Amino acid sequence: MLSTMTESTGIDPEDSKIITLARSARARNGVPEGAAVRDETGRTYVAGTVELDSLKLSALQTAVAMAVASGARSLEAAAVVTAADAPADADRAAVRDLGGPDTPVLLAAPDGTLKSTTPAGR
Repeated sequence: MLSTMTESTGIDPEDSKIITLARSARARNGVPEGAAVRDETGRTYVAGTVELDSLKLSALQTAVAMAVASGARSLEAAAVVTAADAPADADRAAVRDLGGPDTPVLLAAPDGTLKSTTPAGR
């Protein structure tokens, strides 16, 4: 997807959108993390942390699962809003499984400030 950086934040507008969506999911659901992913068609999938007795998924794992369940074939980007200092290895692995090793994983603070961008990796 072709886009430009915004002057005020230096963040691609489409990346800013998924950070905002992830932040909203976190706040709306009162969960530790919110996440959003963008697929190859530009569709977004938003999720929060899942904490059931029988099922535990991070917000990013849940967002990737939602994308897969909806027929996404690849990911362009992923964002997670959390108090953590780095995306979890399991989160990066889920993004990598669908999007490939170069898919950017944006890590944002609870206030929406971008802390880092890391490729999903190998």
